[in-house]
Amino acid sequence: MKILVTGGCGYIGSHTVIELLENNYEVVIVDNLINSKIEVLDKIKKITGKKVKFYNYDLCDNSKVEEVFKEEKLDAVIHFAGLKAVGESVSKPLMYYENNLLSTINILKNMMKYKVKKIVFSSSATVYGNPKSLPIKEDFPLHTTNPYGTTKLMIENILEDLYKADSSFDITILRYFNPIGAHKSGLLGEDPNGIPNNLMPYIVKVATGKLPILNIFGDDYKTVDGTGVRDYIHVLDLAHGHLLALENKKTGLKIYNLGTGHGTSVLELVKMFEKVNKVKVNYQITERREGDIDACYASSEKARDELGFTCKYTLEDMCLDSYNFVKSNQ
Repeated sequence: MKILVTGGCGYIGSHTVIELLENNYEVVIVDNLINSKIEVLDKIKKITGKKVKFYNYDLCDNSKVEEVFKEEKLDAVIHFAGLKAVGESVSKPLMYYENNLLSTINILKNMMKYKVKKIVFSSSATVYGNPKSLPIKEDFPLHTTNPYGTTKLMIENILEDLYKADSSFDITILRYFNPIGAHKSGLLGEDPNGIPNNLMPYIVKVATGKLPILNIFGDDYKTVDGTGVRDYIHVLDLAHGHLLALENKKTGLKIYNLGTGHGTSVLELVKMFEKVNKVKVNYQITERREGDIDACYASSEKARDELGFTCKYTLEDMCLDSYNFVKSNQ
């Protein structure tokens, strides 16, 4: 099978590409490199021994998207590409709506035209907003607290409407929680352009002296130590979840949470990172960020029962692998 992976040079995309290649899928990547690096392609080849076809295209340009579909004779799409920083989405909402929605619509239009009927969509736990209870199940009410999350929910609605109109589509929506960690080789990991938006790359940059101090946004949440609680999942487990979704025999429209089912606070993560890597992470408490919630962790029973999804890696693995990646690439 030939799989189009949009955003395949990005953090989760590149690890999923490796998972696909190691399971003998043919992969085509489309990525505009706005928040990823071209060197990732060489690293994928080094890890897998396989080369992937790459298009440096912007998915908001429909003519470019059609060119890929026309050329490649695809069997399925895994759609990662999109802007993803919560804070930036609050300050630049129109940019997020235009980019994330238009790129997805272009993909779906060409899937219809070229009769590619299988898609796995990278959604997010942000679609649950501030949940009334935990753990979060797939049938919980949906509500977003920032434009980034709203684009994810709107795309879910688009996919649901598309399925109602054409039930020959096979659509899997994966709502994942907080991916961290890196490839065991140390070659691939989360390597954002500029100042990181996500917690783990920020922790690592402080630990290695590239940034002076970690800002922890708020310590007055209703959690174990006042800092926000999230469900951190190893990126390798997440990548495997995409393979399972692709190979799922159940057809139709399916929605799954991908998480560990366990919440960890920001301070707990910092302390674990310090412990396993024997380093000091300087931090300071600052004001809450708009759009952030107290706690968020998954019920992943449905993914376990229907996909056979279980998490292999621990929080210690996530901290060790994240640090190993940065040290290996200094």
